[in-house]
Amino acid sequence: MRAGASEFGPIALAAVRVTGALVFLLPLMLLRREGTVALRHWRALLVVGLANSAIPFLCFSFAALSMPAALLSVFNASTPLMGAMIAWLWLKDRMTAARAVGLGVGFAGVLWLVWSRSGPALAAGLDWHAVSPMLACLGATLGYGFAASFTKRYLADVPPVASAAGSQVAAALVLLGPAIVWWPAVPPSTHAWGAGLLLAVLCTGVAYVMFFRLIGQIGPARAISVTFMIPLFAALWGFLFLKEPVSLDMVLGCATILLGTALTTGALRWPQGKAAGLTTGR
Repeated sequence: MRAGASEFGPIALAAVRVTGALVFLLPLMLLRREGTVALRHWRALLVVGLANSAIPFLCFSFAALSMPAALLSVFNASTPLMGAMIAWLWLKDRMTAARAVGLGVGFAGVLWLVWSRSGPALAAGLDWHAVSPMLACLGATLGYGFAASFTKRYLADVPPVASAAGSQVAAALVLLGPAIVWWPAVPPSTHAWGAGLLLAVLCTGVAYVMFFRLIGQIGPARAISVTFMIPLFAALWGFLFLKEPVSLDMVLGCATILLGTALTTGALRWPQGKAAGLTTGR
């Protein structure tokens, strides 16, 4: 996203990403004869296409214009927090003491990171230029969290390839018109096109097939815990290819968010004696 957003712009890059993923996934769906399944669930796939692809891709591409890759990934790491909160509120997933503490710790890390990056600007008055990229990232993670629970509830019986391909059809249709209107006046370079195609095939097409399968096998809250590993790799690729430094506030903020996420998803176990009797929900 960092390599392609500056040349494509957020809308065009998001459209290239979903369209490329669609071209990759559609033949797989047709070969597996799952097209009729996708058509039967077109309304649900439209919602998932918006919440899990079109809107988050647009938000993160906008944020990528001004934020380093490692910081983008730190905000993305809050996705399991959003997913756990929505699963608790909507699907009535059990809220243990450990999950409640994890949500508090994780969101505190997000707020601290936002303040460390934009506190002076906010203290002087609302500065949308400083705040809007971070709000876009949080909006994207909220969409991811909602889409995971929505998929579990309404698309649990739909094969992963059909879910992935169908959602990209919906996202591509939504973004087609805006991308035509806001297509860059200067043709993007080969480097930018390469970044867009890698986003489409690897980070969307291949990744979403695995992601939808994980949702069906282990549930939405645990499936989106894959974001644990994203900050590490994003910082590595940003350093190697974009010469982006990693700052102390990013490391501390990431550590706090991941600690909260670990408690929320159960990756870090709370001592049983302390958690007993402190549950809410089902």
